Amino acid sequence: MSDYNIPLIGDRFPEMEVQTTYGKISLPSNYKGKWFVLFSHPADFTPVCTTEFVGFQKKQDRFKELNTELIGLSIDQVFSHMKWTDWIRDNLNVEIKFPIIAGTESIANQLGLIHPGKGTNTVRAVFIVDPTGVVRAILYYPQELGRNIDEIVRMVKGFQVSEKHGVAIPANWPDNELVQDHVIVPPPTDQATANERTGDNCFDWWFCHKKV
Repeated sequence: MSDYNIPLIGDRFPEMEVQTTYGKISLPSNYKGKWFVLFSHPADFTPVCTTEFVGFQKKQDRFKELNTELIGLSIDQVFSHMKWTDWIRDNLNVEIKFPIIAGTESIANQLGLIHPGKGTNTVRAVFIVDPTGVVRAILYYPQELGRNIDEIVRMVKGFQVSEKHGVAIPANWPDNELVQDHVIVPPPTDQATANERTGDNCFDWWFCHKKV
């Protein structure tokens, strides 16, 4: 068991100053007012990680449209990150335009990124953090499985739609098998409201949906 208090959903992201390919940044304070997605990778110069970084970069504009910044992390040093991103630029014609943290073992342990059975390599973790610095989602992937970047975009958008309209987000939204691009209306809290829940947009009083 670790002595570190790994942040959970609903916790404030721990305060830390980190060294990145863009210089030192303070988390989460440097991103106040913005969402950010911090994702760790096992190591530089590895094939699956390379496909992920290209995938994140290809979606960076989509994240920015959602007021969301990207931050990478592994325990490799900054010079290794820079050499790797240079290789990606020179060989794959993709320039990585977001910072990559040179994570210390302390930072990796604090965020629960070191698997005891995998040596010192960091696992594939994703932290989605809101503009107030609160952790809204945490995803963990094994080393052998690359992430689906579209799902992370969907999650950020879903959180924002949920907050703005006070609704819940169905499975596979916006292509849900039952309600397509609609969202779920919160269930009623009293009998009178339940009695009013009828119509084409309700399967029953407890299962209603709407377009936003």
